Order: sequence, then structure tokens, then C-alpha cells
Amino acid sequence: MRVLILGGYGVFGGRLARLLAEDARLTLLIAGRSRERAEAFCTGLVCSAKVEPLRFDRAGYALAQLRDNTPDIVVDASGPFQIYGEDPYAVVKACIALKIPYVDLADGSAFVNGIAAFDGDAKASDVFVLTGVSSFPVLTAAAVRELSVDMPRIESVAAGIAPSPRVDIGPNVFRAVASYAGKPLAILRDGRTATAYALLDAQHFTIAPPGRLPLSRRRFTLVDAPDLAVLPALFPSLTTAWAGVGTVPAILHRALSLFAWLVRLRVLRSLEPFADRMHRASRLLRWGEHRGGMFVTVTGTAADGSRISREWHMIAEADDGPFVPAMAAAAIIRRCIDGHRPAAGARAGTGDVQLADYEAQFASRRIFAGVREEITPPLRLYRHILGTAFDGLPQAVRDLHDFDIERATEGRATVERGKGWIAQRIARTFGFPEAGEDVPVSVTFRRDGDREIWRRNFGGAAFSTIQEGGRGRSDRLLCERFGPCAFGLALVVDDDRLRLIIRRWSIFGLPMPLGLAPACDAYECEADGRFRFFVELRYRFIGLIVRYQGWLKAMTEPAAHGS
Repeated sequence: MRVLILGGYGVFGGRLARLLAEDARLTLLIAGRSRERAEAFCTGLVCSAKVEPLRFDRAGYALAQLRDNTPDIVVDASGPFQIYGEDPYAVVKACIALKIPYVDLADGSAFVNGIAAFDGDAKASDVFVLTGVSSFPVLTAAAVRELSVDMPRIESVAAGIAPSPRVDIGPNVFRAVASYAGKPLAILRDGRTATAYALLDAQHFTIAPPGRLPLSRRRFTLVDAPDLAVLPALFPSLTTAWAGVGTVPAILHRALSLFAWLVRLRVLRSLEPFADRMHRASRLLRWGEHRGGMFVTVTGTAADGSRISREWHMIAEADDGPFVPAMAAAAIIRRCIDGHRPAAGARAGTGDVQLADYEAQFASRRIFAGVREEITPPLRLYRHILGTAFDGLPQAVRDLHDFDIERATEGRATVERGKGWIAQRIARTFGFPEAGEDVPVSVTFRRDGDREIWRRNFGGAAFSTIQEGGRGRSDRLLCERFGPCAFGLALVVDDDRLRLIIRRWSIFGLPMPLGLAPACDAYECEADGRFRFFVELRYRFIGLIVRYQGWLKAMTEPAAHGS
């Protein structure tokens, strides 16, 4: 099968080529306006598929170019689809005329909505023309179907993409954003068509797949995504649909919103003249974790009339994020190779890819996803924060955290203390125990509303902490308070260990830079049928503060599971 990828050496087209490169049944035509760049890309591509560089100008005579190169399927991954000129569907019409199946990664709502005009011609030519085969709206729709499987009525959907600040986002993405920033968009809100403004209408969200290290809480702003029109058409009971992007660093996102306000106030007609500068700024302002993600939230009603709220969370580590928008197209192409072509017709590809198609590709990369559900009344603290990951913990760890009102435990521990006087002073200030071998230890856990109070006693040295679910910037974290200090801890399931990783901290309520936080290695696990713990605190230039490890057993029976 000869697959022509327009924009094949770009950010998303290049990722699609890499996803398909290991399939020897394919010939990949890597196409763009620069043959030299296509050749350079093909030279650097390690693959089993055949690759051919090709110059293709979609603004030229598309019919002749397609006829000359005889592809079996065309994938348009170039963009920006929002500003494709006077004849935005030239490639679509040429493909239909030549009976060549067509797929695109369009993210512009007008372009995606307009594809329906070619449905009759596509069916007459017996070819499929699928548009919007990208995260927005195909992955969104797939996640909504999965989340709402037992919801007779879906009321609201919100989705957001959070790119890594270190991923090279192509200039065409910024040209697309610049074309609509600050301009009015029609969205469905509370059952009515309302007007909202791109990059200005905002909401905050923390992407946190159960048991994984969450992204920091981000501000998402409205974008001109196909979801705004496609989702209400797919799910007629919807009363609210929203889609946004959460760009970091925050200063870049705020600057984009500020310039969008200038368009909103008609000080500027458009940000299109500034698109290249926006792109350059994004390449300069690249600090932050090299991780990205996506979320989809759905609220609706169950058959018994009760309200249900579910969330799908996905995180992609390092450079794996830009592969996600290309995965739906890769799944469709592989399906065609296996003899399972999509039905003829021109439409958004929202019904042609399922969440399972994505999950199969996530498994081979550092991409992790999971579902969270809002439960009323709230679950016990650790079960609430970990969600479905809680049930994957070792039995002894689950038993310790799954209690009704109070749980008393006892065991033995080994304690080490730092040698310097500063380390000793810090340890004494927080009440950490003195060094010792085989120290008797007892810990009492008591629920106080949605909080837990932990009272530890190591051989007569006692100290207490308060744990509760984080709010605001600490959302999805476990907040633990030691006197004037508060730490936002991510609960991460790492094989058979539950790790606690510092993500935020403050002193007397004043947020402190994460780089100044103590280094903490803390985990819980099971060994020999017992609950075991390990905690080590170090500080830069000071060294070890305290390290204690040991085991605990319950003095009372564990509560029933699943509460």
C-alpha cells in the first residue's frame, strides 16, 4: 500500500511516518513543499517500510500531482486547516475524483464541518473521506463513548490538551491559533448556543491518571476545535461542550491570552501577522517538565436517574506526546492493510476509531491513561486519590489505608539520623526519632472528616502529621502537614510499591520553589506478608536528615474492602 503523507516531515506527519515505519507492507511517500527536507527526513528514518521523498504543493494542481504519484491512500497532516485559502478542499475533491481514500488530521471546526458536503460524491466513488482524525475530535469522542457506556443521557463534555513545553510545535499550529485567537466561537453551554472567545474562556484542571505522577495543575483556554460542533451532533442530549489547550510555561499562555484580549477589544484585527513570532517565543520559553497529557470529562445520568461524573486522564512522557494525534490515522491505515476499510462517505472520523485502538499503541510507548469517577460520599483518603490504582496495591498496603474510624498498628523500625548539627537541629525541630536499631514503633491512624491524623511513636519519641486531599494547585495530591510545613505528595504506584513524591511545598502557607524542597525517598510495600515502610529525607548541602524503615501490623481487624 502506497501511503502519501502530506506534511510528512512535519511534527505530526513525521510522527505518523514513524508509527508506520516498521510495517514492511507499506510504501510511505513523504511529501511537502520542500523535496530537500523530505529527502533529509527519509534518510534519517529507520524503518522496514519503503520510503520515497516527494515534492507536493497542495496549493498547486492537486489532481495532476496525485495522478502522477498513484497513492492508495492520502493523509493530509500539513495544515493549518483554518486558513487553507480559497479552495480548502482541493485535495479532497482530487482524491474523490481519482477514487483514492483520504484521511486528514484537521483541527479546524469549519473545515471538519464542511466535509459533509462531499458525502454523496465520496459514496458514489466508493471511497472514504475522513476528517478530524486527530486528538480533537476523534480521541475525545472515543473517550466519551468509553466513559458514558452506562449513561442513557450525557449532559456535558469538556476536553483539554496539555502539550509538553519542550516539544517542538510546528509553525502551522501557531498560524492556526493566531487565525482565531480572541475571536468569537459558538459553543454549547447550559443547553444554549453561546458566544465565547478563543484563548480567553478558561478553566483549570489537573491531569492525573490513577497511580501515575500527575502534571501540575494547568490553565486551559478555549480553542477552535471540531469538538465544539461534532460532539453535540454525536451526543444529542449534550447541554455543554468545551475544548481547550493548556500551554506551559504559564507566562507564555498568559501572554497569548493578553494578545487575544487585544483582538477581542478590536485593538488588533488578528494575531496572524504575529504567528511566526509566537512560534519563536515558544521555542525560547521551554522550561518545565518534558511531559504532556490530555483529559476528557463527562457528566450524565445513570438509568436510575443518579448523576455520574467520570474523567479520562492521559499522560505522555518526553517526546511521545506528539505521536498521539497521529495514532488514529495509523490505526485506520493498518485496518485498511488488513482488509477492513472504513465505510465509504465523507465525515468526521469520530466513529471509525475506538479507545482500544489508542490503548494498543500507548502500550508500546511511555503513554499512560486511566479513568477516575467522582464518588459521593468521598472514598477513604488514599483510595480517593489513587482511584482504580488503589486495588492494584499489595494487600498489606491496602489493609493499612482501608479503615473506618481508627486503625492502631505496631511494629519495629531502624532509625538513622544525620551527623551534622544542622541536620540534628532540623530533626529535633520536627520531632523525628533518635537513631536506633530494632526500635519499637506504633502508629495510630484516625479519620477526621475527610482528613487523617497520623500519630507516630518511635521508642517514646512521638510526632504527628495531618493528611488530606489537595485542593487548588495541589489538586490530586496528598497534602501532609508537619508543623509549619505542608507538602503536596503524588501517590505513584511503582511496581509493587506505593511511592510518595514531593510535587509542592510551603512554609506557613507561603509556596516555596520545588527546587528548595528536601529530597524525599518514601515508599510503602509488602514483604513477608507485612506492611513495610521506608522514609529518607535529605537536604542539599546538609545531607541526611533522617532515615527510618521498618514494618507494621494492625492491632485491629482491617475494614471491609471497597468502602
